[in-house]
Amino acid sequence: MRGRLRFAGRPLPVVDLLAILPFYVPLLPGLDLRVLRAIRLMRLMRLFKVARYSESLQLIGAVLYRKRHELAMTAFSVIVLLVVAASLVYEVERDAQGDKFGSIPAAMWWGVTTLTTVGYGDVYPVTPAGKVLGAIIAILGIGVFALPTAILGAGFIEELQRRKAKGKVCPHCGRQIEE
Repeated sequence: MRGRLRFAGRPLPVVDLLAILPFYVPLLPGLDLRVLRAIRLMRLMRLFKVARYSESLQLIGAVLYRKRHELAMTAFSVIVLLVVAASLVYEVERDAQGDKFGSIPAAMWWGVTTLTTVGYGDVYPVTPAGKVLGAIIAILGIGVFALPTAILGAGFIEELQRRKAKGKVCPHCGRQIEE
C-alpha cells in the first residue's frame, strides 16, 4: 500500500488525475465549476511521457542536454547583439524619427524584427547611417539562426557517433541494432 501511495504522489500520476478530474465534476449535483474545466489543459502535460518511448525524442533531448551551455551562450550573445543594435539605431535615428525610435526599448522592436529577418516594415531607418546599420544588423541576423543550427547539427553527429561507439547503429535512421 505504501508503494502505491508513493507512486500516486509522483508528478505524472498527479497530472493524469488533474486531467480526468474535470470530466467528473459536472456529475456532482449542485456544483457549477466551469473554471475547473481549464484544468483539462493539463492533458497536454501527458505528451511529455511520449519522450520516454520515442528514440528520436530521446536523441533530441540528449543533444539539447549536452549542448545546453553552447546554446545558452548563443542566446546570451543574441541578447547582447539585440541591445547593441537597438542602442546604435536609437543613437542614429532618434532625431529623424523620435516617435518610432524614442527610446532604446522602443528600438528593440526594430532590432528583433531585423535580427530575425522578419522585417515587418512598420519601423525602419530613414537616415543613411541608419540604413547602413540596418543592413549590417540584418546580415548579422542570419547568424542568429545559423549558429544554433550548426551547434545542434554538430551535437547530433557527436551523439550518433557516441551511440555507434557503444554498439551497432543503423546508418540510415541511427537506431541501435539489437543482436
